[in-house]
Amino acid sequence: MASPAKIAFVASEAEVAQAALARLSGRYGTVPVEKAGVIVALGGDGFMLQTLHQTEGSGIAVYGMNCGTIGFLMNEYTEDSLHERLAAAEKTVLNPLEMVAVDAAGQTHRALAINEVALLRAGPQAAKLRISVDGKVRMEELVCDGALVSTPAGSTAYNYSAHGPILPIGSDVLALTAMAAFRPRRWRGALLPKEAVVRFDVLEAEKRPVMADADSRNSVRDVISVEIRSESK
Repeated sequence: MASPAKIAFVASEAEVAQAALARLSGRYGTVPVEKAGVIVALGGDGFMLQTLHQTEGSGIAVYGMNCGTIGFLMNEYTEDSLHERLAAAEKTVLNPLEMVAVDAAGQTHRALAINEVALLRAGPQAAKLRISVDGKVRMEELVCDGALVSTPAGSTAYNYSAHGPILPIGSDVLALTAMAAFRPRRWRGALLPKEAVVRFDVLEAEKRPVMADADSRNSVRDVISVEIRSESK
């Protein structure tokens, strides 16, 4: 990443992140996001995800420094030699997932997810899902609390909590992970190529309602089908 002349510092509401924001802004100066050559995000993985969504399509690079808990997506926090570290940073392009969900009323809903697209049961009974990959049915019936498709960037988030694999940032794979699978018993999921198109069809949708969710930001209730693909930029 070339060292930019103008940096926009943004921070989560956490006290440690706000303190870092004050120190770094005083030392290096800061500009509004729309005038920046790079955005330095101070916080944890959740704040990094929020920043990436807010700057989607702007073309401005985001460099994260960990002032949070896990910080899988973040660089180590240090205040020295920031311009040099920005110049030496390796660029990683994140391809979000496009979710196309059709609800029981026949309406189509589209959303982008940087971390994951998740299907979750929305009633007292387990969901029944049919899973197709690239137009071919791979599992006739998955009985579960839910299932998700995760990017490498999101593999340490919801996917990891559901016992899915951690994927290296920049790898060309997606994780398909089940949540509390009842049948097939203890099915953990699969690794898929990034280009794969995954489709979930909800079986017995009226009796076993399901909601679809993109990064916990865009939720659609009573879905009957959800198609997920990686969006190349």
